[in-house]
Amino acid sequence: MTIALTMGDPAGIGPEITAAAWFALRTSGPAFIVIAEPDLLRRHAPVRLITHTDPSGFAEALPVLPVRLAAPVTPGTPSQSNARAVISSIEQAVRLTQAGRTSAVVTNPISKAVLQSAGFAHPGHTEFLAALTGAAGQEIMMLASPHLRVVPVTIHVSLRAALDQLSTERIVRVARTTHAALVADFGIETPRLAIAGLNPHAGEDGHMGAEEQTLIAPAIAALRAEAINATGPWPPDTMFTEQARQTYDAAICHYHDQALIPLKTLDMWNGVNVTLGLPIVRTSPDHGTAFDIAGRGIANPASLIAAIKLAAEIGRRRKEVVLFFKKELLPSFFTRPQ
Repeated sequence: MTIALTMGDPAGIGPEITAAAWFALRTSGPAFIVIAEPDLLRRHAPVRLITHTDPSGFAEALPVLPVRLAAPVTPGTPSQSNARAVISSIEQAVRLTQAGRTSAVVTNPISKAVLQSAGFAHPGHTEFLAALTGAAGQEIMMLASPHLRVVPVTIHVSLRAALDQLSTERIVRVARTTHAALVADFGIETPRLAIAGLNPHAGEDGHMGAEEQTLIAPAIAALRAEAINATGPWPPDTMFTEQARQTYDAAICHYHDQALIPLKTLDMWNGVNVTLGLPIVRTSPDHGTAFDIAGRGIANPASLIAAIKLAAEIGRRRKEVVLFFKKELLPSFFTRPQ
């Protein structure tokens, strides 16, 4: 099962953490190919150019499917000229995975500002991947670590816009997708969802805001009517304590920072961004391009390594589910004498 790893911004820390991930995984796996400019990676690891997705020889050299850059790279100094190559790397990884030639996409960090200055029309990776896979509007961002899983209902918008976008229907849709992913992708048979409040003290019975009563409580009731174990609204300032985290499998939060601040505070280096609601598996590190330290050899590859491992784990579970249903639906094919 081979994973497709994208280039990310070539002036960021992507090349060096990619090489570090290969050194960490080259004997144990999971195996991956990189869709990138080979010269970026030759600075950090032995490279083998490929024209296919077979990771043979992964232990000896990093397999690279070449994507050529338009301009030279200076670490820490991104160039709009290379935006097209960054986008092409993502597009190729998605096509390979949709075709079944790779099992998952893992994305290195991009600079949204750099890509958007070159005409990129999407708020971020998550929305672009949804558009590429025909799942626009269904994409959900989960951040997962060994200590906590969080899912924001609204993602890459201002706080003011997030409040305008929040609705009972949106909370229910996000929670349903999260519940399904926890079962299928994380192997949790009966997931427990904690639904955050929006206001201080979860609104204090309407004295600090009414959204808990008008938007969030109806969503929880609708989810429970579907036999989804959803509780809340939880006061956001206490739901991430160690004791509280033992009582749920994922926290549904209402805006970007409400979800990501606790996860990154608890476990910055083992957090993984997982896109739910796509027909393919996609993960990424939970950090950005880190232009300020790019090229200095001090970038921590732990989140990328965790993303690669989680992508392989989810891919394996999805394959097992498919095989199970094939056996259930076509038992004679699997039991007949060979």
